[in-house]
Amino acid sequence: MTGFPQIRRAHCLLPSGRWWGSGAPPVLQYRVGMKALLLENIHPSAVQVLESRGYEVELRAGSLREAELVESLGDVDLLGIRSNTTVTKRVLEAAPALQAIGCFCIGTNQVDLVAAAERGVGVFNAPYSNTRSVVELVIGEIIALARRLPEKTQRMHDGVWDKSARGSHEVRGRTLGIVGYGNIGTQLSNVAEALGMRVVFYDTADRPAHGNARRTSSLAELLATADVVSLHVDGRPGNAGFFGDEEFAAMKPRAMFINASRGMVVDYDSLRNHVLSGHIAGAAVDVFPVEPKAQGDEFDSILRGLDNVILTPHVGGSTQEAQEEIGWFVAEKLAGFALAGSTALSVNLPEVLTPPLPDGHRVGFLHHNVPGVLARLNAVFAEAGDNVIGQHLSTRDQLGYVITDASEPLPAEAIGELRASEHCVWLRTW
Repeated sequence: MTGFPQIRRAHCLLPSGRWWGSGAPPVLQYRVGMKALLLENIHPSAVQVLESRGYEVELRAGSLREAELVESLGDVDLLGIRSNTTVTKRVLEAAPALQAIGCFCIGTNQVDLVAAAERGVGVFNAPYSNTRSVVELVIGEIIALARRLPEKTQRMHDGVWDKSARGSHEVRGRTLGIVGYGNIGTQLSNVAEALGMRVVFYDTADRPAHGNARRTSSLAELLATADVVSLHVDGRPGNAGFFGDEEFAAMKPRAMFINASRGMVVDYDSLRNHVLSGHIAGAAVDVFPVEPKAQGDEFDSILRGLDNVILTPHVGGSTQEAQEEIGWFVAEKLAGFALAGSTALSVNLPEVLTPPLPDGHRVGFLHHNVPGVLARLNAVFAEAGDNVIGQHLSTRDQLGYVITDASEPLPAEAIGELRASEHCVWLRTW
């Protein structure tokens, strides 16, 4: 893989008011002639960050299918997507210039992470930025379902005055069962307790309880206990069909169900049957196994038309506050990787957090994780008479990544030797 286009340096304050890096304002680098393609209505904050670094940014409203991506990525260096765009191995093979993919959302299962790692393409996401927005949606849905507000508002729109307390309850004193106690699940736990709810949770990972929340020993125990079950699991393949007829049957009679995690983890045919039977008193669903690709496309689901069922178009994280923060956060990670070699919070490459480089020269070397590579790298620097002033190393699975800061640039012959190594995935200089 060849090097980058021309590098320029400048003192720069980001549009967000944040300096790139920490401490005193560093000397920043940006590249000339680099391109970024951002899909699915990514917030303008991302555009501002990337354009401030010299990127030419193309912003598109919708997602792209595989064939469309293959056509569009020929000279694109950075790709930004959300949950509706799938990046396959075929797409990656057709994108020789692609350096990094930013998932402007929580999940990354829409990207072939193994294939991306094999090609040295970094993948970054926003694991925390929309947490509060998702939590507030779930809390609103819990209250709306408990008060049967979907039915009430529909009857008012139909011209029917139905002032009745039948089937309407407070959430105070009710038990919320959270399945998946990660970033969203823990914050939901805290807010629900503030409303006076009791909280139980189940997670396969060993996570500490927040507040007065209580861990259950099994999913079955949670389902038998909870008045509301809210799913917050990830989209790994093993979670497909995780929640089906057996789990719905195990829930308390007249309990409520919420899924704001992934569409493919729930059997919605079973959910429909249990809502129609009256066993499930209400449900709220924000995610679906197959979702429309573009704004305004037709949406179909077997859950349409059911009483006390809230359907929303995957908007859990779709608030202005969350989208602005996600835009800034992921764009910063993409820029930090492309312009300084930082892989901090990468989901598929070895993590190396690089310090600012106001002076000197930097070499990033992504390589196969085998013995002797680092020794040879350092020998090349020594043979070139180049003084190493800092070095940062990390490994992950089959890959190793080392950032070396030196007082002088490596000679072209030394760089050529490293790039020619059978263990080299790529070598980049700054």
